[in-house]
Amino acid sequence: MADASATPEPAGIRPDLAPSGDGVAVPVTEGSSLNVPNALTALRIVLVPVFAWMLLGHSAEPGWRVATAAVFLAAILTDSLDGYLARKHDLVTRFGKLADPIADKALTGMAFIGLSIIGELPWWVTVVFLAREWGITVMRFVMLRYGVMAAGRGGKVKTVLQAIAVMLYLLPLPGWAHTVAVVVMGLALLMTVVTGLDYVLKAVTLRRGVRARR
Repeated sequence: MADASATPEPAGIRPDLAPSGDGVAVPVTEGSSLNVPNALTALRIVLVPVFAWMLLGHSAEPGWRVATAAVFLAAILTDSLDGYLARKHDLVTRFGKLADPIADKALTGMAFIGLSIIGELPWWVTVVFLAREWGITVMRFVMLRYGVMAAGRGGKVKTVLQAIAVMLYLLPLPGWAHTVAVVVMGLALLMTVVTGLDYVLKAVTLRRGVRARR
């Protein structure tokens, strides 16, 4: 029986847990990293330079734009599939939990940067997206010394809106449809900023709570 008088330790990193891409602690399996979910994560990383080459090298060709959008969609789908398989078959590993968010940020980051390089997305929009995504990712790891920050629904909505917006920008759409793409990108930008501020507030609250208990 535990000593009831013992002082509880502050929240922090447990050796059997790792932060997931959405900020939730997930039990880590100590088995081999050679499994299907990790292979899908590695595939997503490999697809990043392929996607970049297709977008930057053939941005003016409609057929290539459709193919580029298809590669982006395939990479996005592997994100959902690898997480599902890892949880269903108890294949969550440290490699997967570290590599998965990196692969996600690399893919979406390259999409925004690529669209700005070819002149279809303002650079300031890309800077906001990148600052939020990488900034919050770094903050989550730093905050693990205090506890795990739970993700809200807003973060998932943001991710979906970003993916749809990028897909619409990649496709060779007619003028009226491009207006729809601009609107969706605007909504994705708004959710990106709002959810980013929400995570910062959660971090401040978590840190203050832990310090108050010490």
